[in-house]
Amino acid sequence: MAPDPQDGEAGRQRMPLGGRSVSALIPNALTICALCAGLTAVRFAFVDRWEHAVAAIMVAAILDGLDGRMARLLNATSKFGAELDSLSDFVSFGAAPALILFLWSADGAGGIGWAAALFYAVCCALRLARFNTMLADPSPPAWARYYFTGVPAPAGAFLAVLPLMIEFAFGGGTFADPWVCSGVLVLVGALMVSRLPTFAMKQMRIPRAMTVPALVLVALLVGALATAPWATLVAAGACYLASIPFSVLRQRKAVRAAAAEHGQPGNGA
Repeated sequence: MAPDPQDGEAGRQRMPLGGRSVSALIPNALTICALCAGLTAVRFAFVDRWEHAVAAIMVAAILDGLDGRMARLLNATSKFGAELDSLSDFVSFGAAPALILFLWSADGAGGIGWAAALFYAVCCALRLARFNTMLADPSPPAWARYYFTGVPAPAGAFLAVLPLMIEFAFGGGTFADPWVCSGVLVLVGALMVSRLPTFAMKQMRIPRAMTVPALVLVALLVGALATAPWATLVAAGACYLASIPFSVLRQRKAVRAAAAEHGQPGNGA
């Protein structure tokens, strides 16, 4: 007997709709926007619009910080999103800063400047690969979530373009020297692939009693950014660099405390 067409129609109506909700695509859309911001930074560098290029890198960093949080908030994490995020990070925080500094100044050092740009980009790729590998660790120590191993890629890009921001804010020409820019690229690349622990800002907790002072500090920071954006960002970069020794000391203390709890000798980072 031939099947009743109405039965098939009813069956189709009972089947759940395929695909994903629009909200689940928001994190990936933010990642794509970060990727486009990184590529746009390179485009600005080609036409000598250096302030726009650095601003585009900052926009990419902000979007990169938002996509993961949105994915967790919307319960939309996926392997696809993680891979896309890594590719976007390499373009925005690896290739783009290297090209920007090379086009801005490091090309004056000839082959050494290009080698420094390549070194930085490769170090960023290695840092991202190591980070993805460490995510697969099923049982990391309790203190590990408070630290990154090496400088993370967005922070590395921020440090890499500090010479431009210093020149925007104060001039002088010292940091526009091709050899200085090449040295900065090498130094920041080395920090990204180093084993130095750096604070994971997203895991920091603010005591309840410090909520109001923290909000006042945010207001002051916004005011400073509106008044003197480049000088404020340079100060933020200096504070980040100054925090690295403290993160090393705190991580070693955490390792020793965890080792003592388990009756094992602690040897630090």
